[in-house]
Amino acid sequence: MIYLLEDDESIRKFVVYALNQTGLEAKGFELPSQFRKAVAERVPDLALLDIMLPEEDGISVLKSLRAAPATARLPVIMLTAKSGEYDKVSGLDSGADDYIVKPFGTMELVSRIRALLRRAGGGDESYTVGKLYVNPKQHTVTVDGKPVLLTLKEFELLCHMLSQRGTVFSRDRLLEEIWGYDYDGENRTVDVHIRTLRAKLGECGSVVETVRGVGYKIS
Repeated sequence: MIYLLEDDESIRKFVVYALNQTGLEAKGFELPSQFRKAVAERVPDLALLDIMLPEEDGISVLKSLRAAPATARLPVIMLTAKSGEYDKVSGLDSGADDYIVKPFGTMELVSRIRALLRRAGGGDESYTVGKLYVNPKQHTVTVDGKPVLLTLKEFELLCHMLSQRGTVFSRDRLLEEIWGYDYDGENRTVDVHIRTLRAKLGECGSVVETVRGVGYKIS
């Protein structure tokens, strides 16, 4: 189930119809209060959030999702007419997994959604680096035994680099392998996610090393 929070009725109805036609079950909500009530009753597989909304903005809704254990790792894509770098970085800093600027193509939206849903699972192997423990199958991360809540993209980045320890990943490669080959983003996207990942890992944040002039690695 995919939830769409969009106050523009024409866009809301079009997106819900388009997703349902491609086999993705979706429901639309006009107000954040309606969206919150629905999430409380059933957590969706993915959420699409507009930024400019009545009652409160989409960034506020996103932050509340990330603050709640039940939705801390919920895949979230921001849909908005705001295209400035500040708005993109603000959304990513707040925990968004992807960002699509209006107007957007239906196939692009469906592709982004399917890519996130495919990655929402995990592998069977677990990883331990010092006090850091990651279990992809259980989707858990702990530092010195204490749980760490990551967004889906932060979790994917961490698991991807852990699965190939010692490999140096360029920003372009991470964009391609984590966001997908058709992701029309910037290197800044990777840097933002690496920064927030390190902050959340606390004393274990240093496991993600910067290779000057190239990218990142986990030794």
